[in-house]
Amino acid sequence: MFLSGISDEAGKSLDVQIKAHRELGWSHIELRMVDGRQFTSLSDAEFDVAYGQLEKAGLKVSCFSSAIANWARPITGSFEMDLDDLRRSIPRMRRLGCPFIRIMSWPNKGLELEAWKNEVLRRMKELVRMAEDGGIVLALENCDGWASQSAVHMVDFLRRIDSPALKVVFDTGNPPAHGHNAAAWYLAVKRYIAYVHIKDCYIDSDEQVRYTWPGEGHGFVRFILDDLLQGGYDGGISIEPHVAAQIHSGNMAEANEDSAFRSYVTYGRKLADLFKKLRVSGTP
Repeated sequence: MFLSGISDEAGKSLDVQIKAHRELGWSHIELRMVDGRQFTSLSDAEFDVAYGQLEKAGLKVSCFSSAIANWARPITGSFEMDLDDLRRSIPRMRRLGCPFIRIMSWPNKGLELEAWKNEVLRRMKELVRMAEDGGIVLALENCDGWASQSAVHMVDFLRRIDSPALKVVFDTGNPPAHGHNAAAWYLAVKRYIAYVHIKDCYIDSDEQVRYTWPGEGHGFVRFILDDLLQGGYDGGISIEPHVAAQIHSGNMAEANEDSAFRSYVTYGRKLADLFKKLRVSGTP
């Protein structure tokens, strides 16, 4: 088992993101945005530079946190964007030794429910074939899209696709943020989980989502981590704090860069401390 993190929440540049992970003493990093751009959209030359930075720092890439099928790409939008992202990413993932690319399952925009489901399945089957051929794994997040309407939808979706190239990245903070029970969702999809995102939150009295330090919200973080580790889980645990900045909401520019960096490092240390309190053999 190892710790990682979606590093753009520590800062915009890859240098700053690497600095945060080195300060935490972690060997892995999860990449989403670099200088305000999707890591998966970098040119070949830009990727070569990033590869050199990561190699020099001695960091392994645990996951490409892509925009494929995410909240900004509705089911009625261009599928070619997703195909292009995956085509570009597969050889880069293999070069970096990165096994996972985070995806979602396309939010609806005006389609009847059955038509939405059928188009999501059609698209996903094509992505899965590419992943199988490329020797990588699509990590489906319980965040947005057809499969993330409920744990029942997600299990049904995974059974329909039925491929070792499609697994779950379980995010502890997404269920409570959308009115679901995180523990129940986790238990329903547990056998499909290959990677984990840690964030935590609760809904306040004004019905606003409030993000917290790990273990202080309604994400059942302690229960889920303890259950995973007791069950012999040896994959990645990756932080996505949302405490100082939420990249997807566009507020990173408003956050003080130093504050974001310190918050990210503090979050990582708090998670490491939580593992120690669990008193599980093999805890980092």
